Amino acid sequence: MPSRIVIVGGDGFCGWPTALHHSRLGHEVTILDNLSRRAIDEELGAQSLTPICSIEDRIDAWKEVTGNSIEFLNVDVSKDYDLFFSVLKEKQPKTLIHFGEQRAAPYSMKDPTRKRYTVDNNIGATHNILVALSHLATDVHLVHLGTMGVYGYDEAGIEIPEGYLTIFLKDGEGNMIERQILYPSQPGSVYHMTKVMDQRMFQYYAKNDNMRITDLHQGIVWGTQTEETRLDDRLINRFDYDGDYGTVLNRFLMQAASDLPLTVHGTGGQTRAFINIQDTVKSVALAVDNPPARGDKVKIMNQMTETHRVRDLAKIVSDITGSKIALVRNPRKEAIENNLSVSNKTLLGMGLNPITLAEGLLEETVEIATRYFDRVRTDTVAATAVWTADQRPGIVTEAALDRGKSIQ
Repeated sequence: MPSRIVIVGGDGFCGWPTALHHSRLGHEVTILDNLSRRAIDEELGAQSLTPICSIEDRIDAWKEVTGNSIEFLNVDVSKDYDLFFSVLKEKQPKTLIHFGEQRAAPYSMKDPTRKRYTVDNNIGATHNILVALSHLATDVHLVHLGTMGVYGYDEAGIEIPEGYLTIFLKDGEGNMIERQILYPSQPGSVYHMTKVMDQRMFQYYAKNDNMRITDLHQGIVWGTQTEETRLDDRLINRFDYDGDYGTVLNRFLMQAASDLPLTVHGTGGQTRAFINIQDTVKSVALAVDNPPARGDKVKIMNQMTETHRVRDLAKIVSDITGSKIALVRNPRKEAIENNLSVSNKTLLGMGLNPITLAEGLLEETVEIATRYFDRVRTDTVAATAVWTADQRPGIVTEAALDRGKSIQ
């Protein structure tokens, strides 16, 4: 059933294709965005490999191609609460999709300025949204794009559940009491810390104000295009490859295209969860269509489709391109090696048919990297942010390389 949807952060990598998809489904879509992601490109001296039109040109192109209208309002949700609330009061949306957060862990660790900005922006935006929704006269479903990183990447030894962990405690008389708690959080950066704080705020407002909230704990997104962004070059999505915002696959592909070694942090034994951008869009739509009931606890879904070790991803790209692999010192403070088993039963049960790296990597991502290679800036590819003061860039020893190989 078509309805009104407000998308905070609808100009970004996940927000833009989500806005197009819901518009194509017949929803009345309004994007609220302060265009901060574009400003950060300027700040870093980086740019999307794909050329990104202005938000006005994007929206005009969408109208021209499909006949559907999307409204854009330049609103900083983290700062301008009164304007934000007035927009919600006017629009009376059925659903609010929240992408309005600084999303890069390396950027959040660069220096004190970026750490403070990430906290102020992310937590301010989320709390302003929760306050506004709790004071609206209508019942709005909040769908939030979270991260698998709230769980951390240490060795869990179990399949990570979808948000909640069942535990058993003894009462004063020795009887076992069953309780369900949020899975213990282990944030690995300031960015991930803000997402942990998000989910704590969601728990409070769902309980105190009977708000309907879905929190999507998403893995690393790969790929660029969706069915909607392919309709016209002016609609094309971002392809970030720089050391702060570039996903690991994009970074490897640009290094390969630039005849540079694929730089793998540490032994490359970090296991991560992944999802294709097309599946992200479909998963958000499934969440929108399946809200929790009013009074229910926060609905948490793990929005991922497969897991891979970083060194295995490097080998995939190396086999395709012939590029060499270089192990470099890991700038992050994390486990050297970890396994990762994650439950994603909810999305699969809703009918998501995942796109895997095995069937999708060559078909789309390499084509984008090749088509726009003339726009690449090789000086922005390397990751430069470090997690602690005692970490410095450098090449890992041959012994570490051998240890990495032996674990494969």
